Amino acid sequence: MRLKEHFVPSVLMNRARRQPDDIAYTFIDYEVNPSGFAESLTWSQLAQRARIIARELLLCASIGDRAAILAPQGLDYIVAFYGAMQAGLIAVPLPAPQFGGYDERVSGALEDCSPAVLLTTSAVVAEVLPYAGGRTGAAAPRVIEIDALDFDSPLMADVGLGPYSSTAYLQYTSGSTRRPAGVVVTHQNVLANLGQIFADYFEHRAKVPPSDITFVSWLPFFHDMGMVQGVFAPLLVPSAVSGETVGRPAFLMSPVAFLQRPARWMQLLAVNSPSWSAAPNFAFELAARRTSDEDMAGLDLGGVLGIISGSERIHAATIQRFNDRFSRFGLPSDTVRPSYGLAEATLYVTSAPKGHAPARVRFDYEKLAAGYAVCSEGDGATELVNYGPPRASTVRIVDPETRAECPASKVGEIWVHGDNVAGGYWRNRELSQRTFGVELVNPSPGTPRSGWLRTGDLGVMSQGELLIIGRIKDLLIVDGRNHYPDDIEATIQEVTGRRVAAIAIPDGRTERLVVIAEIKNRGEDEETLRRLQTVKREVITTVSQSHSVRVADLVLVAPGSIPITTSGKVRRSACAERYRGDGFLRLDVGL
Repeated sequence: MRLKEHFVPSVLMNRARRQPDDIAYTFIDYEVNPSGFAESLTWSQLAQRARIIARELLLCASIGDRAAILAPQGLDYIVAFYGAMQAGLIAVPLPAPQFGGYDERVSGALEDCSPAVLLTTSAVVAEVLPYAGGRTGAAAPRVIEIDALDFDSPLMADVGLGPYSSTAYLQYTSGSTRRPAGVVVTHQNVLANLGQIFADYFEHRAKVPPSDITFVSWLPFFHDMGMVQGVFAPLLVPSAVSGETVGRPAFLMSPVAFLQRPARWMQLLAVNSPSWSAAPNFAFELAARRTSDEDMAGLDLGGVLGIISGSERIHAATIQRFNDRFSRFGLPSDTVRPSYGLAEATLYVTSAPKGHAPARVRFDYEKLAAGYAVCSEGDGATELVNYGPPRASTVRIVDPETRAECPASKVGEIWVHGDNVAGGYWRNRELSQRTFGVELVNPSPGTPRSGWLRTGDLGVMSQGELLIIGRIKDLLIVDGRNHYPDDIEATIQEVTGRRVAAIAIPDGRTERLVVIAEIKNRGEDEETLRRLQTVKREVITTVSQSHSVRVADLVLVAPGSIPITTSGKVRRSACAERYRGDGFLRLDVGL
């Protein structure tokens, strides 16, 4: 992908000149109308509004200051994000505060980045104002209501035309294992990662998507996958004709709209083909379970180009259920593309090639727990999803202690190298030094020595292809043996069908396996109690047989009880803390 522009705002201005009347983003609001109320912006309208925002920001902030966006999902959020970059500020995408609640992760991010301004809307400004207090050693940020600005006012010709900050935005991590930290994402990181994404996903088409591709997304804009898939990708589509990039339309909705009716996602994919989308594993499960034949009547999914599955552990059984459910509506069997990435690499690292996924590989559980991947078809084997050979990014499996490359089939930490890798965490030198720019010891020929990102994820290369095992910090050590919580959770989910958290609780000498499992509670009658007893027995027996480990305590809770990150990952450390504090409302009391 050849780009004359080196900054995202420059690309946007180019879109406004070359494609002024083409639709850029369409947001479908299901709160205004359950059938969906669509509102669109062209590239010229978006650029105009971004410059109005930039003009307003330059009255109260300077280049390099932070502008936090705390707004509901919608077009105003996108305008604010581009406007902050247009002014040369560093954008900080965050969720809008919930009505009547106080989000400690939002307040922690604001404390960390000390914004000069908070961009919001009139609908939630009352919830945002409590976050606008002055922070330690800093003045209180100004609060700007985006929808109160006059977008029809005349523009100064030189507003927001540079210079730009080299940093585009701070992507605050979701904090599944630690306090959220702001990843410093540059404009160059964004441009490089989009080039890698299109090159890998469309390598079967000479690395160029169809000229009429559209993007469909419900992912939150403040999450890395939602930002890159829903906001940046439509701006930076490679063109086979010009050799540069063009803008293509995106059809967007809110995460709440998806959770209320997952069928809306599938309908948008069908109606706006050829379509491209992305989602975490749980979304495929929900869509398969809660989309009826009536929802899909008269619709054809044959034009869906691909759906990225990432952000959380991918379960082969979920993909199979999704394919089985929607194949009758024309969904190609290779639509779902298992992918791996993280905010510290902007978003994307690698994915399974077209026609390759979803490939299941079974490994001997005992040997995998000991750190070696040995294929097995025996009882109790662990099933992993194959991500294929890394292509756009350089990936190595490394011993986290010695920092030397692991041989094939040896489990180690996944390290990443490439132009998509960010430079560090915002004003956190210690954590940045431990994570970014790390050196390999005695690298193999052709492998860079320095500039590596330590992901904190465990993986293995088997026959030249990458498999993901889980987070190092989440590794369970029970009775001196390693156990991967993702594997245990996947086993239990096949019994309960809902979210599960497997955690280790110290008991003085060793650690005990504790499982928190969400299950639908239909009442307190004898039949319900018998059903809960049956579930408990089945879970405990299945885990013992499949993983050779005893469940010390199985806690059955109502749906929505398990703490999760913004991307749907289980916050296991928060689960452990809540369990130790007896904070779960148990459905299995007395069983």
